Amino acid sequence: MISATKLQDHFQRIRENKLFETFVILVIILSALVIGVKTYDIDPFLMQVFEGLDYAITLFFLAEIIIRMLAEKDLRSFFRKGWNLFDFIIVVASLVPVEESEMALLGRLLRIFRVLRLVSMVPELRILLNALVSSIPRMGYVSLLMFIIFYIYAAVGTIFFHGINDYLWGNISISLLTLFRVATFEDWTDVMYETMEVYPLSWIYYLSFIFIAAFVFLNMMIGIVLETLQKEHEKFDRENDQGEAGEIHWLRLHAEVMEQRLERMEQMLEQLTDAKDGTPARRDPPP
Repeated sequence: MISATKLQDHFQRIRENKLFETFVILVIILSALVIGVKTYDIDPFLMQVFEGLDYAITLFFLAEIIIRMLAEKDLRSFFRKGWNLFDFIIVVASLVPVEESEMALLGRLLRIFRVLRLVSMVPELRILLNALVSSIPRMGYVSLLMFIIFYIYAAVGTIFFHGINDYLWGNISISLLTLFRVATFEDWTDVMYETMEVYPLSWIYYLSFIFIAAFVFLNMMIGIVLETLQKEHEKFDRENDQGEAGEIHWLRLHAEVMEQRLERMEQMLEQLTDAKDGTPARRDPPP
C-alpha cells in the first residue's frame, strides 16, 4: 500500500517536471484558441467538437490544480502563495456551466480569464506583472501631478480659446479631452493652427504642454516601471539562487553561518583557557 509521503513525493515530481509544465502551457494556449474559434460562425458539428474540447480542457485544469494542491505539505502552504490562489480561483470559476441558462454568459466570460493562467506559469510574465502592480502606487502620485497640470492647462485653454472653437474648448471637461488628444499627438497641429489664427503666440501653450505631459511625465512613468522591474528581477534571482543577486544572497547567508561558527569556537577556546588557568569556566547567564 502506498504511503501518503510517497504519494506526495510522486505529485511533487509531476508538478516540478518540465514536460508537465510545458504541456500545461500548451493547454492554456489551446484553451485561448478554442475560445477565439467559438466566436466565429462555424459548422454545428465543429462547434460540438470545440465544446467537447472545452470540457476536456476544464477537466484537465481541475486535475492539474488538484495535483499541485496534493504536492504541498498542507493546504495552508498552497493558498499562502498568491499565484496558487489566483490559479485556484480561475479554475473553480471556469467550472460554472455554460449551458443555455442564466449563468451561461457568466460561464463564458469566466472561461476567457483562463488565458491569464499563462502569466502564473511563465516566470518572466510573473515578474512583469509583479513589477506593474508594485509600481502602481508610485505611478499614482505621478498621475495625480499630471492631472493637476492637465487641469491648469485646461482651465487656461477654456478661458482663452472657448470663443474660437466651443466644440474643443467649451468647458473644462471638454478641454481636458482636447488636451489628451494633444498629448497623444492626434492631429494636435490642427488644433494649434486654429488658435494661432487669433493668438499667434499660442504655440507656446501647446509646446510647453507637450514637453511636460508627453516627455517629462512619460519618462517618469518609464523610470518607475524600469526601477521596479529591476527590483523584481533581483528578488526572483535571490529566491531561486540565480544571477548576481542570487550569488550575493548565497554569500551573505554563508557569511552569517561562518560568523556564528566562529563565535562558538571563540567561546570554546575561552572555556579551555579558563580551565588551564585553574579558574572556573565562565557560564553564560540563562536566557
